[in-house]
Amino acid sequence: MRPAPAPKRASKKMKNIQHYFYPVTLMAALAAAALLMVGCAPIPVLPKAATAVSAEQAGLQARSSEGRSLALNADWWSAFNDPQLDALISRALAESPSLAAARARIARAAAATDNAGAAERPVIGAGFDATRQLFTERGLVPPPIAGSVRTTATLQLGISYDWDFFGRHQAELAAALGTQQAAEAEGAAARLMLSSSVARSYLSLARVLGQADLVKQQLAAREQALALVSQRVAAGLDSGQDQRTAETPLPDLKRQGLVLDEQASLLRHQLAALSAQPAAALASLAPVLPAALTLQSDANLGLDLLGRRPDVVAARWRVEAATQQVSAARAQFYPNVSLSAFAGFSAIGLDQLLKSGSQQYGFGPSLRLPLFDTGRLRAQLKGSAAEADAAVAAYNAAVFDAVRDASDQATTLNSLQSQTPQQQALLANAEASLNLAQSRFDAGLGNRLAVLNASAAVLAQRRQSLDLRGLTLDSQISLMRALGGGWSDAH
Repeated sequence: MRPAPAPKRASKKMKNIQHYFYPVTLMAALAAAALLMVGCAPIPVLPKAATAVSAEQAGLQARSSEGRSLALNADWWSAFNDPQLDALISRALAESPSLAAARARIARAAAATDNAGAAERPVIGAGFDATRQLFTERGLVPPPIAGSVRTTATLQLGISYDWDFFGRHQAELAAALGTQQAAEAEGAAARLMLSSSVARSYLSLARVLGQADLVKQQLAAREQALALVSQRVAAGLDSGQDQRTAETPLPDLKRQGLVLDEQASLLRHQLAALSAQPAAALASLAPVLPAALTLQSDANLGLDLLGRRPDVVAARWRVEAATQQVSAARAQFYPNVSLSAFAGFSAIGLDQLLKSGSQQYGFGPSLRLPLFDTGRLRAQLKGSAAEADAAVAAYNAAVFDAVRDASDQATTLNSLQSQTPQQQALLANAEASLNLAQSRFDAGLGNRLAVLNASAAVLAQRRQSLDLRGLTLDSQISLMRALGGGWSDAH
């Protein structure tokens, strides 16, 4: 009977592999055990989070009146068909420092998003180190290296990957994306505010210049009337009281002319600042007030307002970012598991670096579990929750302010448009009285003074009509701004 064969001894290479993998296996076991210790890092119970206001609470309807929304273009100012206004707004949008700052904030937020997204990808790096050193004769390194000057070198490639088991990286990326979207919406809000400010200032300058021209006409008419009264006083047809009455409007009209000149200068300064150019460049700017647009107000605001106002959209994205920050802070309580590996060469002597015996490699897991740092983590989580509540409150305030703003502008525009027919009737009556006075004068039935007084009444009504038209245009611009100026949330 043959004896049983002796068991084969494991090869040296197999022993090396087993020897190498044993600590890795042990680390994996420890990692698995540590996962069971999550309960050692308790997450605090947060108070009930703030809730965003609903559209119904804000008074918004499911649809705008008649089931349609007021359609606006992104370049809404082109409806005025004024090349000067188009050029001013284009320059302002291109050169404004405030918009440049907004673009910088968007770029910074985009960089933060890229940085957060990079956390989900493996990190790969290569390195080379070389050191010329004297090895001690009484150290761990034996002769003949001990006591000699040698060069140690390492050439190594490494890779590490942080597993996002508990969604921390995903929440950080979502928070960064929310911040970026908010920055973009805030940039759109700044663009809308700037363009509307330029348009309002430009049309206000047109109204002031129109008023100044009418004041000059009024002053000329009153001076003619004064000259005529003076002649009648000299002829004994009128009294000194009549002359003083004719003189009374002149100082006030001159004062009004000076006030309008000041307003025109201030508006030119404002336009120069908004369009980032010297005030002297606009010294000759003389816009003419256009007719009011056919734009009609929409009293019943719809849900689409929340997606058309960039400031409201920005506030909503801030809420999203803050909410994701809470998730990221909560994920900090869970273990952080990563895997790293390296391979390369390490040797004493550059001539030995790339030889087969200089090879080295390794890999293994890494685990970090917060056990004694939970006080700081709890504070961070509570702070993030408070920031989220503040973002919700800011969003609610933005919604109510948007609804109030749009409703106010619609109400004002409705009132001004209702006043327009009445003012047109007043002007028509004044012009009819002037025509009658002129006809009587031509027929020899009246005097020149009656014609001048009727002409002054017409000029006064024209000033009222000009003011009403300017206010209507200003209200239409404000309504277009309040409705988002043609912008919409495309995300």
